[in-house]
Amino acid sequence: MRLARAFWWKALVTAISVGGFVGLYDVTMPDSKFSMLPLAFERFLDPSAPPAPGARVAFSSTAYCKGLVTSSGVAVQKGVMAADPTLLPVGSVIDFSVNEAKYDGIYTILDSGPEIQGREVDIYMWSCYEALRFGRRSAHVTVLRLGWNPAATTPSLIDRIFRRPAGPAPSPSRPLPIAPGGQN
Repeated sequence: MRLARAFWWKALVTAISVGGFVGLYDVTMPDSKFSMLPLAFERFLDPSAPPAPGARVAFSSTAYCKGLVTSSGVAVQKGVMAADPTLLPVGSVIDFSVNEAKYDGIYTILDSGPEIQGREVDIYMWSCYEALRFGRRSAHVTVLRLGWNPAATTPSLIDRIFRRPAGPAPSPSRPLPIAPGGQN
């Protein structure tokens, strides 16, 4: 009632509202770019620990062109990368991004080498000239699977929503009891 009658009260409330909107104008609201923060939080605790599946981690990337067979025994080919096996074991699948469509994509870690230490990946390229042009670039790696274990993959949306409880452990097998007299 007091607001409806007095001009000064209206002016005061309007000034406070405008001040509040101007103050909130530059505030950053959390959105989907922060959705992976809990999964990648472990890298701040121990940077030498392997990243968790689903984590997006900054890596340094280079390219190589020599060799015929990877350390896993597979012939070198497009889509093969080398990495430090303590961080990304052989068989890991990653989503690699250097913000250039020619190199961005899904790669499999099938090689390792003595020169690759820590958060570094090495892309195989057929052309040595192209590998030299690639040079060293900063990249983002999203781990899709660690090693050959299919259980070490990023949980699907359905699995995250409907967490299935682990079933009872199977009972160990045991021999059938022997009937008295040696007959079964």
